[in-house]
Amino acid sequence: MLGNFTYYNPCRLHFGPDAVSKLADELAEYGPSVVLVYGGGSIKRSGLYDQVTTMLRAAGKTVAEISGVMSNPTADKLREGAKVARDANADLLLAVGGGSVIDYAKAVAVSAWCDDDPWEKYFLRMEAPDNRLIPVGNILTMSGTGSEMNAGSVISNPQQKLKIGHVFGPELIPRFAIVNPELTFTVPDYQMRAGIFDAFNHIQEQYFSGDDDNTSDYVAEALMRSLVTSSLVAVADPADYEARSNISWVCTWALNTLLGKGKATDWEVHMIGQAIGAVTDAAHGMTLSAVAPAYYRHIMPYGLHKFVRFAVEVWDVRPEGKTDEQVAREGIEAMEAWMDRIGVVRHVGELGLTPDMYDDVVKGTFLLEGGYKKLTPDEVRAILVASA
Repeated sequence: MLGNFTYYNPCRLHFGPDAVSKLADELAEYGPSVVLVYGGGSIKRSGLYDQVTTMLRAAGKTVAEISGVMSNPTADKLREGAKVARDANADLLLAVGGGSVIDYAKAVAVSAWCDDDPWEKYFLRMEAPDNRLIPVGNILTMSGTGSEMNAGSVISNPQQKLKIGHVFGPELIPRFAIVNPELTFTVPDYQMRAGIFDAFNHIQEQYFSGDDDNTSDYVAEALMRSLVTSSLVAVADPADYEARSNISWVCTWALNTLLGKGKATDWEVHMIGQAIGAVTDAAHGMTLSAVAPAYYRHIMPYGLHKFVRFAVEVWDVRPEGKTDEQVAREGIEAMEAWMDRIGVVRHVGELGLTPDMYDDVVKGTFLLEGGYKKLTPDEVRAILVASA
C-alpha cells in the first residue's frame, strides 16, 4: 500500500429481504418535504411504489415526484428535476430504482439550488458544489453500478453527443441505501446481465493498475471470483436468492469507494463505454462488455505481470510450461468464455455503433493516466475496430 488516503463513507446500508422496513426509521431523520425519484412503471407494477408512498404518508411527509428518469439521464431531464426539487424545497431526495435513477438524484441534489447551468458547471467544467445540497437516500432495484453507496453521477447530453461522469465528494454519497436483493428479481434479464458485467468491470478498472503489493488487489480477486460463480447461477435461475444476494453485495463493494483506496485506478474502459453510450443510448454495462476484451488485449503488454496474476488467481489458469504472454492471453480468453456464458454483448456493432460514429466516440472519450498505458485517440479508434 504505497498511497496516502483518507477513507470516509457516510452511507448507512440496510441489506436483506426486510430492508425496506428500515425506511421508516430513516425518514424520521429528515424534514417534511420528500421528492420521490424513479424511472418508468416497474416500481408501480411490482407494488414497491405503493409500499413506499404508504410509508411516506405514514411518516407525515409531503411528497413531490420526478418520474420517467431514463437509463441514460439527460441534461434536459436534470434541469427539469432540479426545478421540481427546488420548488418543493426538498429535505430529501428518495431515489427508487437502479443506478441511473440514483445517479440522477445525486445530480439533482447538487443542481436544485445551483444558479448556474448544472450541465456546464458540474459536467463540463467539473466544478465542486458551492451551493446548498439536498440529502439523497435510495432503495435499490437493480444491482450493478454501485451508485447506492458512492458519490458518482453520470449525465448525458445527446445534443452534444457526450456522456460524462462526475465523482463528487463524500457530501454527495447517499445518506442511506436500502438493498433487498428480491427487488432485483423484477429487472429484465438483459439488464441483470448488463449489471453483472458493469460490476465486474468496476473491479477490473481498479485492479489493472499499479505495481505494488496492494491489499485492494487481493480483495478485488475475491470479489471477481464471487461474481463469476454467482452470475452463472443467476443466469440459469434468476430467482435464486443466494446468487442474487451475492451479486448485489459484490456490486456494492465493487464501487463503494473502498476498493480503490491506496492505489492508482484506470477507468478507460468506462470512458470509451460512456462515449459509445452518448451516441447509441445503449445499456451502460453492455458498452463496457463490448470493448473490455479488446482494451485489455491492447494494454496487456504494459501490465503483463497483473494480467498473469488475473489469469492465475481469478480464472485458475495453470502457468506451468507457458510464457507470461500465453498465461495472460488465456486469462482474457477465460473471461470471454464467461462473458459468453452470461450472455453479454461482445461487439460494438451489437450496440448499433457503426463506423461512421467512431469519430464521435473518439472525440467523446476522455484519456486518463491511471492505467498501464495512456491511450491516444488513434488507439481508441483501433480498439473500436477490434471490437466491431
